[in-house]
Amino acid sequence: MKELLLVVLFIATALIGYKIIKNVPGLLHTPLMSGMNALSGIPILGALVATSAAISSGNRILGILAVFMASINIVGGFGITHKMLKMFRKEEK
Repeated sequence: MKELLLVVLFIATALIGYKIIKNVPGLLHTPLMSGMNALSGIPILGALVATSAAISSGNRILGILAVFMASINIVGGFGITHKMLKMFRKEEK
């Protein structure tokens, strides 16, 4: 029963997130994404909690995968922020 609830929660959040991101104009996507780097730690905390609560090894493997994917999200967000800030720097002569 617990696993079914987690799957339903995952599907619901994925659909809501897709709907929200789909409605963001392209010009705002990169600045908003870089501005949300501080909140990118929340999914990794959720993945760590879910992994620690996992009973079977299959669920633990999925939890480790979730931690890995959340880490990619954080690193990618900081990479985009770095590129965006580099665009606004004045060239030194």
